Amino acid sequence: MKRVPPRQLRRLQAKMLSNLGLDVKEIGRAGRVVIELDDREIVIENANVFEMKLENESIFQIVGGEVSEGLKREERYEPSSEDVMLVAAQAGVSDEEARNALIEANGDLAKAILLLKSRRS
Repeated sequence: MKRVPPRQLRRLQAKMLSNLGLDVKEIGRAGRVVIELDDREIVIENANVFEMKLENESIFQIVGGEVSEGLKREERYEPSSEDVMLVAAQAGVSDEEARNALIEANGDLAKAILLLKSRRS
């Protein structure tokens, strides 16, 4: 099968879409795109953004970029001081190390303690 150069492929795609009544244009390169869902957020860095218009509707397409996913900022786990003290005492580490391990373990005390103990050995 013959390989089509990307430039020619984009032209063919634009022609086909315009025949269907879609107007496609490249908006540009986005430094950061954040998609906030109910329970998490998706962050896409350095992606190309395209807009497709059909009548009065717009569809945005994000192409490429580096994708990372995590909990929403306001919903990130923040350990209580009691949990931090318990984990620090059990693992024999500082409060700051215990706090970081609890955040990494998303509040699971046993997992945080095991994580800290495995790092020390």
